Amino acid sequence: MRRAMARNDTTAREGRWRRWPGDEWACFDALPPAIRQRMQAHAYDPWAVNALLLWRMFRRQTGSSARAERRLLRHLDQCEALEREAFAAAYRAAHGQPLPHDAAGASILRRAGGDLSSPPA
Repeated sequence: MRRAMARNDTTAREGRWRRWPGDEWACFDALPPAIRQRMQAHAYDPWAVNALLLWRMFRRQTGSSARAERRLLRHLDQCEALEREAFAAAYRAAHGQPLPHDAAGASILRRAGGDLSSPPA
């Protein structure tokens, strides 16, 4: 008998991206602090295993941890924009109207200054 796995993510992300297996928490902890902060502020779960694999690949390609970090941060921004566009298109197809968040011109709520280590005031 096959058990269905409970998931929080109900979007079509699995069909759009490849998710590499691994220990999400260990991979998250192995990433540089700036990338961990950006991942915490991401509109979607950026999958820490994938992020660590990319960061290591970018570090090999660039020969620099700092350049790899900047490259991965840009990549995360691009992926987030692509996911938001895909989600909005799926919403429009299903409901015949724009995603309310986009129709309102709302931005993603992020903590000012990017400091995610303390709770909001």
